[in-house]
Amino acid sequence: MAEPDVDVVIAVHDPARAIDRAVASVLRSSAALRVTVVCHNLPSEAIAGRLGALADDPRVRLIEHHDGIPSPTGPFNAGLDAATARFTSVMGSDDELEPGAIDAWLRVADRDDADVVIPPLRHAGGATIPTPPVRPWRSRRLDGVADRLSYRSAPLGLVSRARFADVRMAVGPRVGEDLEYSGRLWSSGAAISLARRAPAYLVHDDAPTRVTFTPRPIADELAYLPLLLEAPWLLGAPRPHRTAWAVKMWRINVFGALFYRSGHAWAPEDRRDLSVLAMALAAFAPDALERLSRLERALVDAAGDEAVADDDLNRRARERRRFASPAALLPRRLRYLGAREAPLRYTIATVLARR
Repeated sequence: MAEPDVDVVIAVHDPARAIDRAVASVLRSSAALRVTVVCHNLPSEAIAGRLGALADDPRVRLIEHHDGIPSPTGPFNAGLDAATARFTSVMGSDDELEPGAIDAWLRVADRDDADVVIPPLRHAGGATIPTPPVRPWRSRRLDGVADRLSYRSAPLGLVSRARFADVRMAVGPRVGEDLEYSGRLWSSGAAISLARRAPAYLVHDDAPTRVTFTPRPIADELAYLPLLLEAPWLLGAPRPHRTAWAVKMWRINVFGALFYRSGHAWAPEDRRDLSVLAMALAAFAPDALERLSRLERALVDAAGDEAVADDDLNRRARERRRFASPAALLPRRLRYLGAREAPLRYTIATVLARR
């Protein structure tokens, strides 16, 4: 085939996944594109059988990646290494694109001379996923801090291969591998556009299991966090950038992990590991704590103190999600009420992003 404008990389580790749905949705675009399906720790014939006639489409190629590691890092990086197009785009094997999505994203990239195009994100058959909560009047030349880009962890959409030729998923953690990738995009100073009105990337939740939601020890669940805190691109960033990233890591990564574990018992080693991680994040950006709500600060206090009872920790993790309560909207010190990352402005931006 002729050199494509977009290389779409899909990693798949199980023939039971709806890889045929994902590939078919990409091929509905008329753009010059190629779909690279990376068969992770399994023979390509197994996936070709699932794809059926789609496997014979000249725009589809199947490659194998065998590393014996239960992490999507290896296959995604293998697909990115094999890319030659102007733009790359990664996609989950369970997910889907609305018709014409890549065509529309490319039009935005060409119109804005953008290095990165962020697409709308929605649950399949459901609501908009309001991340990142970009300033409502902005759609181009987005700023990593002012437009809260760190809240879009998955680097979905279009990424310039020339500008980000060496950026890859983090090697090591089983989850959160895309935070290194997306973090380097959002902190690069590149031209980033939001394709507000374009067809969306659809997230499906009909797979038997999704790796991200599988319970695991807290050190494994948040293994990417200490790696991020030592990453040169974040360590060398200006103070407001580090503060914004720390708030996001508290709010989405740490609190999210605690909430989804709140119905389970805690092993002593998990509480120790949680305390170490919480203290490390607090030390990395102390200013971030001032931007958290009172409920969030109460959860931080419990996470960092092994003497707090497990039931109390779990209760605070659930209470923190009472988003309409005053304690969820007010920081401990009211002087930070209007801060960009404080809960009031963040909540308003998130509501506006749903529209």
